[in-house]
Amino acid sequence: MRYTILGPTQALRDDGGAVALAGGRLRALLTSLALRPGRVVGTDVLIDEVWDGAPPAGAVGALQALVGRLRRALGHDAVGSFEGGYRLEAARDDVDLYRFERLAEEGARALADGDAVKAVGLLGDALALWRGPALSDLPDRGTAAVRSEALRLDARRQRLTAELALGRAAQVLPELAELAAAHPLDEPLRALHIRALRAAGRTAEALTAYEAVRRDLADRLGTDPGGELRRLHAELLRPAPPEPAPPVSNGGDGRLVQPAGDGAPAGWRYDRALPVPADGPGRTGREPPRAAAPARGAGNARARLTSFVGRERDLAAVRQDLAQGRLVTITGPGGTGKTRLSQEAGDLVGGRWADGVWYAELAPVSDPRTLPEAVISSLGLRETLLHSGSAAEAAIAAETGPRDATRQLTDYCVGRELLLVLDNCEHVIDAAATLAESLLANCPGLSVLATSREPLGVPGELVRPLDPLPDPTALRLLADRGAAARPGFSVDDDPVACAELCRRLDGLPLAIELAAARLRSLSPRQLADRLDDRFRLLTGGSRTLLPRQQTLRAVVDWSWDLLDPAERVLLRRLAVFRGGWTLDAVEAVCADPEEPGDPEDTENAGDAEDSAPSADPEEPAAPGAPDGAPSAERITSPDAAALLASLVDKSLVLADRDEDGSRYRMLETISEYAAERLDASGERARVERRHVGYFREYVRTADPKLRGRGQLVWFERLEREHDNLRAALRRAVDAGDEQEGLMLVIGCAWFWEVRDYASERRHWPAAVAALGPDPFEAPPSLEPLERGPLDDPPPLTGERLLEARRHLRVIEMASHEGESDWWNDPDVARIGAALIATYPGNLPQSARQPGISRPFGAFFSGDFERLPVLVDETIECCRTFGRTWELAYVLQLRAKINNDVSERIDQSMADIVESRRLFEQLGDEWGTAETMSAEAEAAGNAGDWERAIRCCREGIALARKMGAHQHVPVLTVRLGEAMADTGRLEEGEQVLREGIADAERFGSSGDGAAFYGKVLLAGLISRLDRVPEAIRLIEDTIAASSGVPGFVVGMLNGMRGYLIGRLGDPAGGLALLADGMAELGRHPLANVITPRIAIVMVPGAVELLVMLAEAEAEPGAKPERLTRAAVLLSAHDRLRPLAIAPLEARDIAGVRDRLRALLGEDGYTAAYAKGDGLGVPETVALMRDVD
Repeated sequence: MRYTILGPTQALRDDGGAVALAGGRLRALLTSLALRPGRVVGTDVLIDEVWDGAPPAGAVGALQALVGRLRRALGHDAVGSFEGGYRLEAARDDVDLYRFERLAEEGARALADGDAVKAVGLLGDALALWRGPALSDLPDRGTAAVRSEALRLDARRQRLTAELALGRAAQVLPELAELAAAHPLDEPLRALHIRALRAAGRTAEALTAYEAVRRDLADRLGTDPGGELRRLHAELLRPAPPEPAPPVSNGGDGRLVQPAGDGAPAGWRYDRALPVPADGPGRTGREPPRAAAPARGAGNARARLTSFVGRERDLAAVRQDLAQGRLVTITGPGGTGKTRLSQEAGDLVGGRWADGVWYAELAPVSDPRTLPEAVISSLGLRETLLHSGSAAEAAIAAETGPRDATRQLTDYCVGRELLLVLDNCEHVIDAAATLAESLLANCPGLSVLATSREPLGVPGELVRPLDPLPDPTALRLLADRGAAARPGFSVDDDPVACAELCRRLDGLPLAIELAAARLRSLSPRQLADRLDDRFRLLTGGSRTLLPRQQTLRAVVDWSWDLLDPAERVLLRRLAVFRGGWTLDAVEAVCADPEEPGDPEDTENAGDAEDSAPSADPEEPAAPGAPDGAPSAERITSPDAAALLASLVDKSLVLADRDEDGSRYRMLETISEYAAERLDASGERARVERRHVGYFREYVRTADPKLRGRGQLVWFERLEREHDNLRAALRRAVDAGDEQEGLMLVIGCAWFWEVRDYASERRHWPAAVAALGPDPFEAPPSLEPLERGPLDDPPPLTGERLLEARRHLRVIEMASHEGESDWWNDPDVARIGAALIATYPGNLPQSARQPGISRPFGAFFSGDFERLPVLVDETIECCRTFGRTWELAYVLQLRAKINNDVSERIDQSMADIVESRRLFEQLGDEWGTAETMSAEAEAAGNAGDWERAIRCCREGIALARKMGAHQHVPVLTVRLGEAMADTGRLEEGEQVLREGIADAERFGSSGDGAAFYGKVLLAGLISRLDRVPEAIRLIEDTIAASSGVPGFVVGMLNGMRGYLIGRLGDPAGGLALLADGMAELGRHPLANVITPRIAIVMVPGAVELLVMLAEAEAEPGAKPERLTRAAVLLSAHDRLRPLAIAPLEARDIAGVRDRLRALLGEDGYTAAYAKGDGLGVPETVALMRDVD
């Protein structure tokens, strides 16, 4: 995570996406923390800065809630809690302010060392981080903002100084004029402005500017200019020395020529730059004079028409490369700015070569054999004589005879020192490599800087890959070119759309410039929304550009046309991947079957032929036209690696390193182009089937590996391939291929469960289930099945196909658990009963999924009495058939069920111990974390809260390690509960708030933990005498509870009633509590849920009855209420199955003493005895009629 506070405060994920931060106070809190990354910030400081010295009542609690919201947005680990404060867990360089300071300091150091190029790059990167006023989301920006703004001005001043040192006076003058006007009393800045005017040849304006600053200083400060300005003024008044005459003149056609020597025939002159052989046919023995070397600074560079934005580091790197080697090749995809970088590099380093920098534009060269002649032309060495009509022309022509162009070029360069820039080599790559190698071998004073979409492959070559622009630099380019296209344009007007534009255009400078041209008629948002049709949209580049650079399509067409047929086939087939791919995937998906007659290879041939557009056989296809029919070029699996490497070399595929080696991807622009080519080829359906088949086998391999040692590696692999898995599922569903869909969903189900991909668990099982019949409609055959659906590739038949369908339906149903109407759905009840009947304990399939879900059939069907028996039978079944992981899983499930029953706690602990031993034996850390959760619950229910705390912390660490993030809030809430139970209320409150905020990040999948945490939190803060705050929390929870089961609302209303009673309205509170109990009783799970909730709520009802009696004119005048209170208390003491925390026990004891005082000892004893025979149903009935 990175944080930006130089402008509106943002938290940015690794992919560049911004985290939603709703509310000014939330952004103010993050700003305050980000100002001090890695340091604990005191609560008093945070409260003062967030609320600007006007904190609310209960400021500490409000801050805790705000921190909880921030953690929900950023992730729990992002903000740490410490004694007296909080800390943003970030390095200084994760915050743009401190990254700016570091880069600015390095840039200033580079400027002081005389490295202006490096200084421009560093300072430019530093200033690009600014998006607006510093700390703008703090109510009082204070001195920190003033200091940052001052550093920004210093950085701008230093960058402009460096730009001026590089001879860019004309480019920086507009910015300097603006700064000088904004800071009229900044003498160094005004001096810099004057120096730039002088360097641009505008001495008169420089003198005027000096007079302006002299008047400003006199009028505003009553002082004269300082020493620097006075010395500069004196320099301006001193006449400049005359320029020395050049040693050579410039011919009318741009060639360097000298007057003919004494031996030249009268009336003509010759080009001294034209080499003449020392011998050859018709040699007369007279040597022409040696060609004179051009003056230093010679060359054919043209002035730039646009500013050079970014690339300062790349420019410095190329400069360094040219100092180390004689052949440097800048490579990169089309449109990345290779040509412009080579031009800027030539301008920068040209002084190293006495004979200058010469640019040879190779794009117009269509025949590689003419490449040397094209370079000769670029150097001004055309094979013509400059004559004035004398007859000597024929004599000289006869003397020199025809010449080999490469030899001529070598003869010319052999005695010279020059940098030859070969631009756009990719389409004549072999000829360019041959020429470069020959010249470098024979001309020791020559260096070559090449640009190409692939390396030349010449010994000694230094390859400098040019990546797309990073986001900040891409935005700078869009801002610059957008303002040129539409005056007044600013990226700050719609920063989100502008960032999306730059990101989806892959940071390609040419694409961004084409998009900027469209800003004349479209807004950034309109452009971004239309990028799915980018090749139609991004046209109309500069008319002076090469045709292949005037549209985005032409840029990619140029690369496509240079590919071999097999490379084209592979590139278009790669378009089926999403989110990257591996070499194994390419070999499986993109290579053709080994046997040409393989059905896989021919089954779609007719379709492909039918879909191909017709073409006139007499008329050749236009260059770059889409393929009209499937290519005859076959790709074998051994060829795939070499072809893929070639596409990487040609900058059409990018290679990244990860834990499994190289992973490949395409820029979005290239991917969309390849997809169009795949569509035109007619083979999309065939390649997509291979893609589906490959990833079906991938999940078949992965699924068992997710439940043992090394599981984290496979979870991460599935994360990396998740986009491909989604694409495969979409293709299977669209094609109506039920069997592929079944295997993909079943193979992904556990990954989705552990990593909490709730939307995937809901959507894909339902989509695939719609492709086949309901497997629970027919009675089960009860046929033993040794092998499961994923044990073999498709096709599945008979009972194995039915089992796959049943597994799918169970996954789908489990994904809807907890929804408001889930318990009342008759289809759920039907499937629950069928699940129980289909998987009896004597079948091998009952010891694996979906058979081990048989106990859940009791929940689905409402047959709760059978739940313990079904769990026991499933455990024995797993033991019988030797299913270790499944046994461990069901043991911890039974432990969680038994945790709520005091007499079964010992059995629960035994199950937990065995389950953990089995999970640890398998190396399954997810399972170990689950047993920690079960043990924490059991320990808390048994009164061993310190053990519960220890288990929660260990479980949280394991869950985070596994990426099972939705399990973390469950454990965090349980940790907060255990802390509160030990009396550590403030620490418990903080942890509960963290758990609630963490749970709410996961939407409906975190609702259980969030709800339970809020119930616990309300009780805790009411115990801290913050009853109104507790009531607001409950009311907010009720208001947000639409779509949840009715018992949730019933419980919340019961709690709200108790709290309202404590505020002084015991009668109203009792009425609400009774309504809540009635709501609980109406729920289908009343027999399971209501008893425990009712018993836990008894002390609250007793306290309100006591309060009501105490409030009467004659306390205790209505003994029936007091009797009922004593009866309920008696039932509670017998029926409460779990340990009571010390603080709650103290509260109950206090209510008991007040009840005794009202009834008297004998009356209390008699009333208490009436509760001896009361069971849970009778107690619940009393609670419903408690008022």
